[in-house]
Amino acid sequence: MGKRIDELQIHEKHYVQIREQVKNDPYAQALGIQLTKLEAGFAEAVLDVQSHMVNAYRTVHGAVIYALADHAFSAACNAYGRTSLGLSTTIQFIESAKPGDKIVARTTEIKRNYRTGFYRTDIYHGQNLIATMDAVSYRKGQFFIELDEQE
Repeated sequence: MGKRIDELQIHEKHYVQIREQVKNDPYAQALGIQLTKLEAGFAEAVLDVQSHMVNAYRTVHGAVIYALADHAFSAACNAYGRTSLGLSTTIQFIESAKPGDKIVARTTEIKRNYRTGFYRTDIYHGQNLIATMDAVSYRKGQFFIELDEQE
């Protein structure tokens, strides 16, 4: 049986490398999404809504809200340096947002085990909850960072 890896210790030791990897998402960058917080099992991302990000009703397109939530989810589930992929998501849209609004997604880890992780993302405009997303990740066996031999 292999040595048990302390993922919290890996998060703390390799934080800078992990943060750089998860924040350098070309799609999120193209939308203007910024990763503002990254902790073990938690991430926050923000987006200033632009006029081209709306639907025919002049409210923020659901795909934009989803992209923000998905980026926060991706950062949170990869915060340990272990390659994790989204398996499923369910999003509920509660209120709309408009161009000029700043929307914030906060993802919290509910539970993780060796192969799966469960997450909840809340998306806000100010104090108003505008959407929620529940997500499950698949945790691969490898790390996307270089680990020391003793880790």
